Amino acid sequence: MTHEHYMKLALREAQQAFEADEVPIGAVVVMNGQVIARGHNMTEKLCDPTAHAEMIALTSAFNALGSKYLPEATLYVTIEPCGMCAGALYWGQVGCVVFGASDDKSGYRRSQPGRSPFHPRTELIGGILADECAQLMKDFFVNKRK
Repeated sequence: MTHEHYMKLALREAQQAFEADEVPIGAVVVMNGQVIARGHNMTEKLCDPTAHAEMIALTSAFNALGSKYLPEATLYVTIEPCGMCAGALYWGQVGCVVFGASDDKSGYRRSQPGRSPFHPRTELIGGILADECAQLMKDFFVNKRK
């Protein structure tokens, strides 16, 4: 399977968030070619500002494996992780993080200019289906401003 395939699965999660009137970000965790966890933003539903897509997916993956580390896992997320989620990815030692669109306002690069907040062994790949991921966010906020 390709990065694009798994990012499309993350986009499905983001669409679920969109339909629930949540900021449309979705994530999936993959190991050995299998999706082991999914998540989408649930901050409104759970009244929890930490209920980001990445956090939901990571918690599910940790529980599924009975482990607090995921060095063989890849997290696919539709938007560049924020600083909080980057910290969780660091502590979980996630092997690879693949994101779609950049987030100039809230992404980890804004809070960590010039340095990576991820674990030193974490591979980082950005820009996978970036246009599709960004468009869902744009559509969401256009609707909010109506």
